[in-house]
Amino acid sequence: MVDSTWGTGEPPRDVLGPVDDGRAFDEHHPPSAELIADCVHCGFCLPACPTYVLWGAEADSPRGRIYLMNEGVNGEPLSGSMVEHFDKCLGCMSCVTACPSGVKYDRLIEDTRAQVERRYTRDRGDALLRRAIFALFPYPRRLRLLRGPLRAYQNWGLQKLVTRSGLLDRLGPTLTTLESLAPRLRKVPPPPPRVAARGQRRAVVGMLTGCVQGAFFPEVNSATVRILAAEGCDVLIPPSQGCCGALSVHNGRREEALGFARRLISTFEHMGMDYFVVNAAGCGSSLKEYGDLLADDPAYAKRAAAFSAKVRDLAELLDELGPVAPRHPLPLTVAYHDACHLAHAQGVRAQPRALLRGIPELQLREIADPELCCGSAGIWNILNPVPAAELGDRKAANIVATGAELLVTANPGCMMQVAAGLRRQGGGMAMAHTAQVLDASLRGLGASALVERP
Repeated sequence: MVDSTWGTGEPPRDVLGPVDDGRAFDEHHPPSAELIADCVHCGFCLPACPTYVLWGAEADSPRGRIYLMNEGVNGEPLSGSMVEHFDKCLGCMSCVTACPSGVKYDRLIEDTRAQVERRYTRDRGDALLRRAIFALFPYPRRLRLLRGPLRAYQNWGLQKLVTRSGLLDRLGPTLTTLESLAPRLRKVPPPPPRVAARGQRRAVVGMLTGCVQGAFFPEVNSATVRILAAEGCDVLIPPSQGCCGALSVHNGRREEALGFARRLISTFEHMGMDYFVVNAAGCGSSLKEYGDLLADDPAYAKRAAAFSAKVRDLAELLDELGPVAPRHPLPLTVAYHDACHLAHAQGVRAQPRALLRGIPELQLREIADPELCCGSAGIWNILNPVPAAELGDRKAANIVATGAELLVTANPGCMMQVAAGLRRQGGGMAMAHTAQVLDASLRGLGASALVERP
């Protein structure tokens, strides 16, 4: 779209493209000067920030990025160096937990990234990679189309051949990372649109199937449905649901995220649900913020706030309802990994541990440096493969040091990232989502169902 500047002596201007007016930020939701002023530069965030731990650079710490935001608010231009430091943030929100002043860094970085995506022109390679990612990842049907070729690649010996050839290493770290993240796929039938509670109904629950979760970890969704039904919930799973918009909003693509959010709300809001359950940490954090995301939309503001009030992580909901289904023993030692968007963004730490400790004969072990991100962070590991691998290796080493038989976490990105780190270290530790562990206990499957999976 081009504005009407003909006859004024000025060249036509693309009003939908990046803006170059000498200022870093415009007036549409810039990072708040009031929130910026809450930072007292105490430095408590520094040891909690993965990029500061990696590089020790002030500009790659939360307070350093807040300083850059302040420069932008005060009229400095949006330079390439400034954008690079914003891009290097994982968005793990560990700093939010560490901050004694309650600085809302999550809001600041989200608003800043939306400004960057709207106002900054990226180089061609970076722009093309991001365009490809967002043409694929937020669309469950497109992701599911990859299952067939990926299974053939894994099962027909092609993966071993490519690995031995070193071809991917020669093509670059991004392709190497994408290949290493791909999980082993299993054929799992999709859940029906409605599953009835077993026994007395205690709640009606809508459920997000997700994009990556639904395409690459369908067994987690199946386990989630069985758990909810066993605990007395009718489960609503409309096949028409799409992406929740988490990946988009976390990467500054606000308008795209708004569209996904409106569609999801419209799909579920008239289904009579008491709760909306999520089993992916990154999705849950964004769903709980729909009220803020859509606050400027007169048609959706109240609906979004009402929807967000019903959102619960699976562990959070089960803790709130209390157990009714009997647990069977699982004689296992388990290391629990806190997904950043569950522990830091949602503050859900105790509930998953309580669920695991409620399983007879299961022993829970803690991982050193739990506040440091594994390096997944949505698509951060694809955009920044080398430092992401370093963080993944650090996390994998701490996990192996627990001596546990099984690693448990609650986010698909973490599962893929940590699995890649364990493989690089020659480790063969089994992995499972929290839902899969509880499901195995409720069904009496025994420990072998989790540690001897194909």
